Amino acid sequence: MSTAARRRLMRDFKRMQTDPPAGVNAVIIGPADTPFEDGTFRLVMQFEEQYPNKPPQVKFISQMFHPNVYATGELCLDILQNRWSPTYDVAAVLTSIQSLLNDPNTGSPANVEASNLYKDNRKEYTKRVRATVESSWED
Repeated sequence: MSTAARRRLMRDFKRMQTDPPAGVNAVIIGPADTPFEDGTFRLVMQFEEQYPNKPPQVKFISQMFHPNVYATGELCLDILQNRWSPTYDVAAVLTSIQSLLNDPNTGSPANVEASNLYKDNRKEYTKRVRATVESSWED
């Protein structure tokens, strides 16, 4: 990424932190070398007046099959709940979500079926995830 592009992104993120919009649409790209690779997963981030003292509400709009994503699209991610800190910014949240795709927390599943398949039948889990990747191209 060029220096000018990096500066612009930093300025945009700083502006969002000081004056956050009510809602932001974002896209998470599935990490390389994972079942989520090549997926484009849409999500929405809602910021309340208490931000950054309170985390944004984040919800996938795209269909997801993941141990830590509820059927509603809401995430079970510690930094969006009890481990939130005002030092986290939008980039940290999005990076954490992308990391979670590859490294689910099966000890605290939001989707028990996905969690069980991830632990016990990785081939079937991967098949189900790949189906969501394909559907993400149609969103």
